Amino acid sequence: MASKRTQALLYARRAAMAGVALLLLVAGVRSSWGAAQHVMLAKGREHGTLTIAACGAETCTGPYTPEGRTPDHPRVTIDKSIAVRKGAKLPVVLKPGTAEAVRAGAPGVLHAWAPLGGALLLAALVIAGGLRMTRLAWGAALAGGALLGAAFLAL
Repeated sequence: MASKRTQALLYARRAAMAGVALLLLVAGVRSSWGAAQHVMLAKGREHGTLTIAACGAETCTGPYTPEGRTPDHPRVTIDKSIAVRKGAKLPVVLKPGTAEAVRAGAPGVLHAWAPLGGALLLAALVIAGGLRMTRLAWGAALAGGALLGAAFLAL
């Protein structure tokens, strides 16, 4: 009887760890998609150039110059990254109906998916420690590390 109980506990532990790993990955995708959708599905959205005028603790602001016939925006905000300096000109895409911008192009895609890279690194720990699947854990860790490294280098 004790072996069946032990077996059930092992299955429950594996199911719980798989649920935690899946929860981490879903949270990473969900937090990344908020910005990534505007960069990856940019057709029909306002494209232009943002000139950084000032930076606060978490955001930077500046004037926006559109590429097409859309109106100028005197003050647009963007999330602050480590590589933004005053006077820098960044290609951006505006979120519809707002004055918030996200970086365009490959740097924007990598920056938008950076939370998924962190989630992959955290999930790798759960996969290795809780599920004892070391090869899958190494793959997740390498993918997350590569994504974060590429985002850091692109910005």
